[in-house]
Amino acid sequence: MEFSAPVLNYTLLSPMLIVLGGAIIGVLVEAFMSKALRPITQLSVTLGSLVLALVQVWKIRNEQSIGAAMGSVVIDGPAVFMQASILIISLISVLLIADTEHFTALAASLPGSEEERYAVQSGNQVTEVYPLTLFAVAGMMLFPVSSDLITLFVALEVLSLPLYLMAGLSRRRRLASQESALKYFLLGAFSSAFFLFGAAFLYGYSASITFTGIRNAVVGGGGNDVFLLIGMAFLSIGLLFKVGAVPFHAWSPDVYQGAPTPVTAFMAAATKVAAFGAMLRIYYTVFANAQWSWTPVLTIIAIITMVFGSLVAIAQRDVKRMLAYSSIAHAGFLLTGVIALNKAGLEATLFYLFAYGITTVGAFAVVTLVRDSAGEVTDLNRWKGLGKRSPWVATAFAGFLLSFAGIPLTSGFIGKFSIFSAAYESGATSVVIAGVLSSAIAAFFYVRVIVLMFFTDPVEDGTSVEIPSSLTSITVIFSMIVTIALGVFPAPLLNFISNLATFIR
Repeated sequence: MEFSAPVLNYTLLSPMLIVLGGAIIGVLVEAFMSKALRPITQLSVTLGSLVLALVQVWKIRNEQSIGAAMGSVVIDGPAVFMQASILIISLISVLLIADTEHFTALAASLPGSEEERYAVQSGNQVTEVYPLTLFAVAGMMLFPVSSDLITLFVALEVLSLPLYLMAGLSRRRRLASQESALKYFLLGAFSSAFFLFGAAFLYGYSASITFTGIRNAVVGGGGNDVFLLIGMAFLSIGLLFKVGAVPFHAWSPDVYQGAPTPVTAFMAAATKVAAFGAMLRIYYTVFANAQWSWTPVLTIIAIITMVFGSLVAIAQRDVKRMLAYSSIAHAGFLLTGVIALNKAGLEATLFYLFAYGITTVGAFAVVTLVRDSAGEVTDLNRWKGLGKRSPWVATAFAGFLLSFAGIPLTSGFIGKFSIFSAAYESGATSVVIAGVLSSAIAAFFYVRVIVLMFFTDPVEDGTSVEIPSSLTSITVIFSMIVTIALGVFPAPLLNFISNLATFIR
């Protein structure tokens, strides 16, 4: 038996390899570096890795290849844009994560134990969150560029496992944080099992694990259609879980609420880009010729997700749970772009993912600033009169909420208009009508928070606003600038996306 060495294009793989290398260096720093130097070193390694990877992504923006890793990875325009979006979102999320006040001093200790109290008093701060973030980013970058089912599953696990741990690292409300991590892990394990079942059935249908082989089997129509339908259904469950679509959304509110807010921001924004990137590639290339089978089901899921997320968000009195249900509604809006199955739908979805991700990180960055003596305050009743105590912070949060609502002159309006236009052109009128009505419902609870902040008298036990660190300030300012700029001048980014928005097969 003759051994053939694998042929790898390291230039095209370099962004992911750089991030993985940074994660490994972070593990070594955590193991061997002194406590005093560890935080700044970890932050420098993490930011340096992400910036260097972003530079490499820019260098390969015009490259197209299906053989970067012997057919397991495909590099094309959408892949490059999604990797760049993940890196930019991760960069500003890391600036939030750098505020170690949000994280427990010793994650391995029992909540409230003497060991934990000693770690806090002695100033011992474990910084494993940085390499965990880089491992998650590496998985997210691999997920939308995978071109076979095994690579796709490996990427899914690489991005998921660090997030399970990061969700349980909150300094305060430790039990709630660990509960959210456990719930995320258990439900994530179930979704991974469904994903593997789907992969097995698709292999049974096509006798291939590659996207090209499965697509050829779908086009040829020679396999067992029952296997195809079951495989698509199970595979979709794994992907819909990651984006938080109904009925696979149960983890979202609890995890968003229990996880440290910087982790919630990172998870809510970057994971959606990666998961929807994989969905777009699979449905636009592999299952495009089986549109008759999945479009009706995905249409129903999109409509239910939009309506459910918007209606339930109205009843929430916790700002992080409200943003969680808002995220569910936005998952429904993004599914509209998948259903469209045209170039305009792909362009609109890519724009929406980037704009929504930046706005989401900015909104959670503001949440980290609203505190009392016990830490973050997420009870909306205690946000009354926030605009009078801290007008700039309240104004920034109002701007992000208006973008979520799709108000003109914000990136949210351009994203929704583009994605609904694409769906209408493809004939998905029912989804567009449901999307518009859901947006109107969602505007109610967004505006309610704005009224609460600016037009309600402050309460006696109201909150104060912490003076943001320079890194948090950069996050909020950058997010606000991008949110407004993409609402006023969207053409440069839309044109850039239009030149890239073509999948190679």
